[in-house]
Amino acid sequence: MTGCVAWALLGSEARLSLATFLLGASVLALPLLTRTGLHGCTALALYMARLNALLLLLYWPPHYQIAVRVCFLGFVFGCRVLPSFSQSSWNHFGWYMCSLSLFHYSEYLVTAWLSATGLLMVVFGECLRKAAMFTAGSNFNHMVQNEKSETHTLMTSGVYTCFQHTSYMGWFYWSIRTQVMLCNPICGVGYTLTVWQFFRDWTEEEEISLIHFFGEEYLEYKKRVPTGLPFIKGVKVEL
Repeated sequence: MTGCVAWALLGSEARLSLATFLLGASVLALPLLTRTGLHGCTALALYMARLNALLLLLYWPPHYQIAVRVCFLGFVFGCRVLPSFSQSSWNHFGWYMCSLSLFHYSEYLVTAWLSATGLLMVVFGECLRKAAMFTAGSNFNHMVQNEKSETHTLMTSGVYTCFQHTSYMGWFYWSIRTQVMLCNPICGVGYTLTVWQFFRDWTEEEEISLIHFFGEEYLEYKKRVPTGLPFIKGVKVEL
């Protein structure tokens, strides 16, 4: 489901790249299209020139720069597929060029997909946290409270019916997915470890206060509803 939505969010450049890669790969149909007796390099050069002219008509900078590069990768892919199925000594080189061109194009497309997926999860995390803040109302505070106020009540409705620490959950996924959106694997791992440790400690500290404030009411809620954070169960209580 997330993958389908992410694909829909891919943006014009990624969709343009897919269309122009397939356009370039249409050189596979060249043996069927050539009826003038032109063969070999001449036919390929004329075909590429026509593709370039078409791209010039369809796209303006900066989209043209993307289109012409990706179309060339598709063209190389298509050109090398043809000799790959022949019995000549060039067939292994043909497969090599196919894999090389497909590798470079897939790098661009997967990066765009990851970025879109990261953006989707950033929006999800942001919305989840804000929903928790609105649901909690005056009960929400950015700092763990050690003293119970007169208006302080245990939130078990709205988004809190699904997860105990909904605001932390939203913040957790928001922070991690920012690095997925940037396609930054090193910081992605670092962010994950850091924020997981932070929210594990923060959750336990908050739950100690909640047990002190609400006693058995909170303990029953804690038994019934998960924290929402991966591999974090909160403070351990002997019931």
